[in-house]
Amino acid sequence: WALPGALLAGLVVHAIGSAGASTTPVRLVLAGAVLSAVLMAFIQAVTLSRLKVFDSYRYWVVGALGGRDFDVLLPVLPFAAFGLVIALLLGPALNTMALGDESAASLGAHPALVRGAGLFAATLLSAAATAAVGPIAFVGLAVPHLVRALVGVDFRLQIAFSAVAGPALLLLADVVGRVVLRPQELMVGVVTAFIGAPALLYAVRRMRGTA
Repeated sequence: WALPGALLAGLVVHAIGSAGASTTPVRLVLAGAVLSAVLMAFIQAVTLSRLKVFDSYRYWVVGALGGRDFDVLLPVLPFAAFGLVIALLLGPALNTMALGDESAASLGAHPALVRGAGLFAATLLSAAATAAVGPIAFVGLAVPHLVRALVGVDFRLQIAFSAVAGPALLLLADVVGRVVLRPQELMVGVVTAFIGAPALLYAVRRMRGTA
């Protein structure tokens, strides 16, 4: 159920973020934040009414790698691999889209198709990861900006390097969480939030002129 739910949420975010004006990263971020707050309130209402569900949910919702093994990985691996392949294949088309819809169309690209495929790939990747280890926040926001600063604007390189840098950052955050509070553990979702929140503020400041 993570996959159709994530796809529906992605479509709603895109619809809200592009309503009445051209789609911009800032509008999409704000739309995602609003929808996330609404869905979180609904989820909390459901889980608080079911105590047994709440006991397991409160551990999963923070996001953690502890206790996750191949029994968790194997069911989501095909979806994550398929999403990554689509994302890698989209690299050249995304470079063309960066020129604008009209220029991209004149070069043979199909903007609506590219956006739809991009949304589908992002849905597969994020839903698979969330189903496996919980909603670990800000990795998808912080890593692309870091990678972009290192490799430039070529989406082919950004996607390839993000596929390596994302897990590396997550592993680093997990190690930090296990060390700073030894013998206890600070869950990795908390550590990545400390890293990703400044990245979100930085991104909004950089892009506010385009909102």
